[in-house]
Amino acid sequence: MNRLIPGILLAAITGTASAQTNMDMANEYPPNSIHAETADHFIQALTEDGAIAVTPHHGGALGYKSVDHYDAVGDGAVQIATSFSGAWSGINPIFLVSSLPFLATNLEDTRELYEATRPYYEAAMEADNQVFLYATPWPASGFWAKKPIDTVEALRGLKIRSFDTPGTTTLVNAGAAPVQLSWADIVPQLTTNGIDAVLTSADGGASAQFWEYLSDFTEANYALPLQVTHMNRDAFEALSEEERAAVLEAARKTEAFGWDLLSSRVSENYTTLAENGVTVTTEVDPELIANLQAAAEPVVSEWAARVGSDAEALLATYRAAIAE
Repeated sequence: MNRLIPGILLAAITGTASAQTNMDMANEYPPNSIHAETADHFIQALTEDGAIAVTPHHGGALGYKSVDHYDAVGDGAVQIATSFSGAWSGINPIFLVSSLPFLATNLEDTRELYEATRPYYEAAMEADNQVFLYATPWPASGFWAKKPIDTVEALRGLKIRSFDTPGTTTLVNAGAAPVQLSWADIVPQLTTNGIDAVLTSADGGASAQFWEYLSDFTEANYALPLQVTHMNRDAFEALSEEERAAVLEAARKTEAFGWDLLSSRVSENYTTLAENGVTVTTEVDPELIANLQAAAEPVVSEWAARVGSDAEALLATYRAAIAE
């Protein structure tokens, strides 16, 4: 990665000598999404003493997708971003952990998986001129479609958006016809009938008003992928000692806020969906889940082989934790 420091970063660095440091924060997802709300909480916590001002740019307003955020933050084009970590699979496969299908399917297991993996996230980002600040989960992924996707037959041949390579392969193995798309590309594909369904959370679909295109959400508990908030290391180190401490404390508070937020968010999402005419299906044929789990097994094994000893270590730590 080039260690470029364009004008926007120089402004942040030189700004430390004045009364206030100004930074920008990129976010691909809409202002009403769970991770925009979490990002706003971080900004509020950080700016309480007035020393640091962060401007959020939700809905991809800066022109970046999550896949772009990694280099944008590392190179200093933007100081802070909140990003879907699964989009970084081509950068480092360690970032796929939380979105591996059916590895962690509830909040408690997802937290254990995160605790086991966080040191690897931090090391990867440190090597690329970034500071890992915090991570919070998306609600469990399910199927948005024009009908309930609650049987093996309903999934077969379905033109469905997937969000990463493991998901694409899993859905192919399960008999679907997935198309891997970033968040910004979903609505255009729905509008032109390029896809008929979307793999994402109820929250994601609600934030983008998927009910304008799709009538059903089927709960599948596929995964609870993580959203990672990260900062350019040069901008971080240019802060005073007190400001760096404030950033890390705001990150700590926000991480707790984001994980707690999830416990009530699902029921709120389902209420919103019902109010907008979306049918929510929570009971699916066990054969479908078994089919998806079988389809995912070689994907998780391939990922572990690709990552090597780090995968073995973190999976061993995770499985020991959930077995207690």
